[in-house]
This record gives sequence, C-alpha cells and structure tokens, in this order.
Amino acid sequence: MEAVDRYDTSLEDEGRFRVLVDAITDYAIYMLSPEGYVASWNSGAQRFKGYRASEILGQHFSRFYLDADREAGLPARALKIAATEGRFEGEGWCQRKDGTRFCAHVIIDPIRHASGELLGFAKIIRDLTERRAAENALKRSEEQFRLLVQGVSDYAIYMLDPEGNVTSWNSGAERIKGYRSEEIIGRHFSTFYTDEDRLNGLPQLALTTASRDGRFEREGWRVRKDGSRFWASVVIDAIRDDSGGLIGFAKITRDITEKLETQRALERTREELFQAQKMEAIGQLTGGIAHDFNNLLMAVLGSLEILKKRMPQDPVLSPLVDNAIQGAQRGAALTQRMLAFSRRQELQVERIDVSELLRGMMEMVSRSIGPIASLETEFPESLPTIATDPTQLETAVLNLVVNARDAMPGGGIIRIKATEEIVPDGGTMAAGHYVRVAVTDEGEGMDEETLKRAVTPFFTTKGVGKGTGLGLSMVQGLAGQSGGRLILNSRLGEGTAAELWFPVTEAKSAVEEPGQSVSAAANSSRPLRILAVDDDGLVLMNTALMLEDLGHTVIEATAGADALDILRHENVDLVISDHAMPRMTGSQLALAIRGEWPDMPIILATGFAEIPEGAGITDIPRLGKPFSQAQLAEAISRIAQ
Repeated sequence: MEAVDRYDTSLEDEGRFRVLVDAITDYAIYMLSPEGYVASWNSGAQRFKGYRASEILGQHFSRFYLDADREAGLPARALKIAATEGRFEGEGWCQRKDGTRFCAHVIIDPIRHASGELLGFAKIIRDLTERRAAENALKRSEEQFRLLVQGVSDYAIYMLDPEGNVTSWNSGAERIKGYRSEEIIGRHFSTFYTDEDRLNGLPQLALTTASRDGRFEREGWRVRKDGSRFWASVVIDAIRDDSGGLIGFAKITRDITEKLETQRALERTREELFQAQKMEAIGQLTGGIAHDFNNLLMAVLGSLEILKKRMPQDPVLSPLVDNAIQGAQRGAALTQRMLAFSRRQELQVERIDVSELLRGMMEMVSRSIGPIASLETEFPESLPTIATDPTQLETAVLNLVVNARDAMPGGGIIRIKATEEIVPDGGTMAAGHYVRVAVTDEGEGMDEETLKRAVTPFFTTKGVGKGTGLGLSMVQGLAGQSGGRLILNSRLGEGTAAELWFPVTEAKSAVEEPGQSVSAAANSSRPLRILAVDDDGLVLMNTALMLEDLGHTVIEATAGADALDILRHENVDLVISDHAMPRMTGSQLALAIRGEWPDMPIILATGFAEIPEGAGITDIPRLGKPFSQAQLAEAISRIAQ
C-alpha cells in the first residue's frame, strides 16, 4: 500500500514495534494512513473487532462506526481534529465484524515526519463494556440503598437477597438482634425465628407473601443472639428494579417490648415532672421567705453592730450583744441554705479544679467526721475545670460527708471519689462532659419513700434538734444553679451514694478581691452623699445608720420613682438600691439612672442570684444581703475609688 510505503522506518525497528504491539491484547492498536485506511493490525484489535489482519488491512477505518455516525461525518471529523489539534479522544459505540456493538474509548494521535509532514495516525481503542457494566451494577446497588432508606425509617433495618440471605445490617439491627454485621451478613434470616416457626415454614412463607403481594407484615416471637426472646412487629417489603425484577427484600423489625418500656419510662417521667413542679413551688415559697427573712436580719445585724460600737464596754452586756449577733449570723446562714435550695443565692463563680479543691479540704473533713468513721479518697491528678462557687462546693461536700457519718452510728468507711464522665444522648441527664463527685457510705440507707423526700426542705431523719432538713436541699440547689445535678442512690441497709454532677466549662473566673476591715474600708473613701433606696423601712433605716456611722451623708428613698425625683433635685455621689422592690426593681432603677446620669455609681443590694441581665447593668456591683457594715464599707470603697 502507498501509505505504508511512505513510513521511513528500518526493518529492525518495524520488527520490534510489531512484537511490542502484537503482545498487547487489552487494547486495539493499529495505524491509519493520512486518508484513514488501516495500515497495521494487532491481536488486541482482532479480539475487539473480530477481523483478522488479512480482512481489514487496506480498508477504511470508518467501517467500525455506526451508520448514523458515518452519515454525520464523525470519522472524517475525528481525523481532522487529530491532525489540527494533535489528538482526538472520545467515547462512543463501535461495531464489530458480527454486527454487535460495544462501548469504546478512542484515542487518535497524528504521526509526523521530523519535517512535520503527516505520515498517518495511531489509533488506540479500549473496550469499556465491562466498566459500563460495573458502573450499572454500582448504580443498581446505590438505588437499592436509596429505596431502603426512603422506604423504611427506623428500628432494625436490613436487606435480604431474593433467597433470604442478609446483605446489609444497620446499627438498630445490631442493637435489637445482638449480632454484629460480620457475624450475620450472608446468613439466612430464618436465624432470627424460633425453632417452632422454622419448622412451620414461616420464614419462607414471609418471603413468598412479600414477593407475591409486595409486603408481609406480622407480629411474633423472635430470638436474639444470646437466645433471649422478644415480641416483634415485622414488615418485609419486596424491592424491584425498574424492569420489575426482584432485587431482594427490605426488612424492618420493631421490638415492641421496648414500646412497653417506653410507656413505663413515660409514667416515671410524669412522676418526676410532678415532683419537680412540687419542688419548684416549694422553692419559690422558700425563696420568698428567705428574702423577707434577710430583710429582718439586715435590721437586726446592722442595729446590733452599731449598738456594739456605741455602747460602753460592759462585761455583762457585751456578751449578750455578741450572742445576739452570732444568733443573727446563724439565721443568715440558714437563709443562704434556703436561697441555695431555691437557686436564688448569689454564687461567687470561679473556674475550679475539683481534685485540687477536694485535696485541700480533706484535713478539715477528717476532723469533722471524728474517730468513729474512716475516710477513703480517690482523686485523679487533675480534672477538667468546672464553674461554681468554691466555698459553696466545699460546704456541700462537707454536708454530704457529715450526713454519711451520721448514717453510720456504729462506724464505717466514707468514700469520696472524683471522676471525669461523658454522658451520651438518650440518658436521664443532658448529654455532655461532666465532673462527678461521689460521697458513699456503708450506713443504714434509705427506703424508697424516704429517698423520694430526701431533698425536700425541712425533711430530716436525724431527729428533733439534730438537723434543719436543708442540707441536701442546699446541695441540690448549688448543683442546679451551677448547671449540674444531685443524684441520690440508696437502698435500705445497703448505704447511700450521693453524687454531684457538674458540667465541664471554660468559664472565666469571677474572683473578687478579699474584703477589708471596716476601718480600712472607711478610711479609703472620702465622705459621700449617698442615696439609699429600699422599700423596707427597717432595712432602709439600718442601712442609713451604718452609712452615717461611716461618715457619709444619707438621703433616703422608699421607691424607685422617689429616687429618680431626688436625683433630679439633689447632688448625689452614689446610689445604693435594693433590687427586689415593687413597681420598679433595682435593676430597672439602675437602667433609668444610667439613661439620665451615665456616670452615676450604683450598687445593687440583693440576696438573689437571678437578676435579669440587660444592656448597661451587667457591670453594676452587687452587695449580698444581709450585709455587714464592713461589707458595705468595702463595696463603697471599691466603687468610689
């Protein structure tokens, strides 16, 4: 042939080339003349196309194209693109000698002389039929999965092949049946049936019914891997391809025994909700009582402090005043417990390493329990930090330890353990990262009724005069106000475990500077004109007395509106206001003052922790009620500097 004769190649090179090309069977590799006539033919081309070399050499390569492609000029366009752009590449249908078609990937490269003259083309064809078949199989597999997910929404979900063998396995199936996927895939689904149902042919009946009717649905006993039985609701859906051929089955198994447990859990939740609502009502009542009691203690403590300072030193009278002050201070401690229970106490929140805090208080704890009980502790080197009031936490742990000691009149071991815990979704506590502090004893324990009432305010089993009944209430309030929870576990005769759960946090420390003495605080600030606002006349009079004793000039107001009116007509250096006032609260008064007098210093006096946050009041200092003259002087000193 004329085109072949034009190749400037030695006989030796031609021999090597032919050996190399003829050895390749997975690709059809052959040469074309510049006009498109076949000039060489390898064994791969013969396998793909079906032509022997003697049948095809000298024939135009367009005969491999479909009639429609030839009429559209695709062969000539392929050669033109290869000649002008340096390569032609594409996919399409090709025709074998016997007329069958196959999908091919085609590459045509031009071959040129060193001078640039076009000598012909090298054409490489790869049969994509197997790859396309694999792609179609993958597409069918994906379609099966899509149909499964769309058709079935929950519980144990898995696929069966047409014979009933398991081909897929979800986590719900593993949870309900007990088998891991590698243990069950490939096995017949009749494994889950009872021996009686297998002997009666129920598995095969289920598949036959689903194949004929499209669905099989029934309830009955099924068997887990461990041999235990559960009552199940079973649905089997036939899954077919686009042509109607049976692909397999989608099977859903629902454990109805779990539904019964859910119903029981719902009843427990209703009981817990009722208990929570009852405790919330008691908490609101307790908080209100504590607030009013705080105001009374303010008047008592303040008056006693002023009286002690002004009365002559009398060995007979001074001890009486000191006793009265101590009694009032004990009353203040009681109100703090009541506020803790109602979650209205003012917490001095800090970021705490619980291990370090507990180790630091163990000497005090050991002294508190005395010689009868022994103490065992287990703390990690360090724990993630939590955010709460460290003093209140120490008090709570000490309270739990004392309760444990009192529960063991004959002695025993008290164990304090701190651990890091991860709570998953679906439990009784919110999912998250926690630190758990557990105090356990070997004491008498509590029956179910006593356990239910253990955290109820003023409930105690210690006898008359041996406890206020607010210890556990305070502990529960601290945990709740810190975002955590108190959990009590106890059985009669088996001891009690009290657990404090606190969420791990990266909250910033809210540490306050240590307080000064009255004289130091008083000397650190100049005499001021102070507006004192409180709706309780006794508290207001007491506050005014303490302020005047510190050398300040006091203007009194019993309501927020009166205070604003005074500010418009008087020169005032500082406002000290109660928060819980009718009509206008202290925080609302602070916002109003900030609106007219942005630079006016303000102190809010309150026994409550939950002051509504709002623009402009987050930075206002607070003074906890009941406060002493020293605390009052310290607060003024800080803000008046």
